[in-house]
Amino acid sequence: MNTRITVKTKDEITRIKELQREIEQLKKLLLKKDLDAMIQDSYLEVAAEDLGYKRWLN
Repeated sequence: MNTRITVKTKDEITRIKELQREIEQLKKLLLKKDLDAMIQDSYLEVAAEDLGYKRWLN
């Protein structure tokens, strides 16, 4: 897919840069959320095993 976009104004360039920064921030937040969820699942699994439950999370 070859698409070419021509940016003509400084406002457009500024907006594109803002959107690129926002995309990067959202990617970082999503990664952090995923990692936090994995850590929480690990804690729950360890706690369940400590209490004598078998692998109940999977």
